Amino acid sequence: MDDAKIYGLCITRLKHQIEIARKADQARGKDNGALCQRILLESYMTAEMEEIIDILELYDIQEHTPKHLKQMLEDLAYTASLLTREDLSFGLTEKGHLGLYLELKGICAGLVEEDTCMPEEIFI
Repeated sequence: MDDAKIYGLCITRLKHQIEIARKADQARGKDNGALCQRILLESYMTAEMEEIIDILELYDIQEHTPKHLKQMLEDLAYTASLLTREDLSFGLTEKGHLGLYLELKGICAGLVEEDTCMPEEIFI
């Protein structure tokens, strides 16, 4: 199961990125005493719905609507969270692009909060 690929996500690659992110966060915490609560693992450099569907290979999406895409991303983050045993979620980067995040604190558990992380209206 370690080599499972979930749509366009590779679990082996995610585990490696998580390990690197945790080490970097611990090093940063030693320097300034503050640990991150959320670390960007991957940025998809777009908020355009069709590009996201292609990048993540979400070809079985029922309808090409923001609502359906958001639900599919929530489900994907939840599944990836279970497989990595980490707390992952999709959200927006500072530049407004879709990103996959490691949640270090709290209980996001792969769910995207409508008002803060990724409102449906962002998808073009």
